Amino acid sequence: MLRKTYDWVMSLAGSRHAPLALFAVSFAESSFFPIPPDVMLAPMVLARPSRAFAYAALCTLASVIGGMLGYAIGFYLEPVGHFLLKLMGHPEGPEAFQHWFAQWGLWVILIKGLTPIPYKLVTIASGLAHFDLFTFVWASVVTRGARFFLSASLLKYFGPAIREEVERRLGLYTAIGLALIVVAVVAVKMLKP
Repeated sequence: MLRKTYDWVMSLAGSRHAPLALFAVSFAESSFFPIPPDVMLAPMVLARPSRAFAYAALCTLASVIGGMLGYAIGFYLEPVGHFLLKLMGHPEGPEAFQHWFAQWGLWVILIKGLTPIPYKLVTIASGLAHFDLFTFVWASVVTRGARFFLSASLLKYFGPAIREEVERRLGLYTAIGLALIVVAVVAVKMLKP
């Protein structure tokens, strides 16, 4: 079953509909969707390494546009923004984020946009904090672009070897990936005040 799922994802990644799906996932992830675009980007680059930078650019564009939607949710629809933050495990609401913005400003966007921390937290919180929209947009372009172009570059140049290894030991790497997710979830729950 695992092999069939892997083969299906790789065939979808190579299909003509993959760029549209990548755009949709990248857009939605920046404001409300829980799945990061890397889930689509990685197999797409592995399936078509010559398109790696086009896919990274598409991810960046969609992510920034989706980030603007997240910003608008926080700015114009405060109750919805509060609800989404609580839904994502931040019941303290915008106070903590406003403190971050007051203390760190632009660095919140630049650092969090590069990390696996859900970007939607940054976009919604930026709107709630009424952070400068122009600064938010250019910082999002820089940080999201850096993340997606770095991922695409690594996959383009080292992906074929990685793909061979993953295909050879698919079960082992799936088990390791699941174990890391469980450890991360437990660590976050234990560290949360």
